[in-house]
Amino acid sequence: MKAMIFAAGLGTRLAPLTNDRPKALVYLQGKPLLQHVIDRLTAEGFTDITVNVHHFAQQIIDYIQGGPFAKWATANHLHFSISDESKMLLDTGGGLRKAAPLLFAIDDGPVLIHNVDIISNAHLSELYSALGDTDALLLVSQRQTSRYLLFDEDMRLMGWQNIKTGEVRTPYPNLQPDDCHRLAFSGIHVVSKRLIDCMADWPPKFSIIDFYIANCHTLNIRGHIQPNLTLTDIGKIEVLEKLNIEHNLSHSH
Repeated sequence: MKAMIFAAGLGTRLAPLTNDRPKALVYLQGKPLLQHVIDRLTAEGFTDITVNVHHFAQQIIDYIQGGPFAKWATANHLHFSISDESKMLLDTGGGLRKAAPLLFAIDDGPVLIHNVDIISNAHLSELYSALGDTDALLLVSQRQTSRYLLFDEDMRLMGWQNIKTGEVRTPYPNLQPDDCHRLAFSGIHVVSKRLIDCMADWPPKFSIIDFYIANCHTLNIRGHIQPNLTLTDIGKIEVLEKLNIEHNLSHSH
């Protein structure tokens, strides 16, 4: 099974930790965020993993290709590819499209996408297998946020809403947000090659969520709910510090 880890972000919310390293190599409970995600993926049977890089790109390349990690990957029959965005940060949509030649080099099978700063108990292989004939399957939940994806009764994506500002984005002119399921995106999704093929006319840099919202009336984009999903976004320094303190306390007794 194939996966892509979005690790190219600047990690500005984790400054000053990201002043001299990429977000992917910030430590959480004794190991880098990147390693946490890789461990989850490999535990669920993913063997072909692509990582995109931009901010302190060489540090991530050195981590993956050098020393103990490379030996461990080889011993476990894992294959890693680097999608290099050093020249220009392409955002999630542009980053996915740039990585497509790597992602589909061997076969046209689906790809699971995972943000590097998300820690969860998501059943990744189950989500991957659930794609079926849909173009994209988004892991979503009912957690509290200000921005929600909107789904119909069949869990088909219909649009997006910011409940703080009231802004709604949808290709459906008569959509009533109150008739939809409001669900929060997890930063974990599975995409088919068909989805990539529809990105040809988009600019070099774009958000995958913007793409999903703009094309949900023509592409089959659906949400997937996992019961009892726990999800932590490590994008903010106070969240990271709290988890590290809890970890240190538990290991000091």
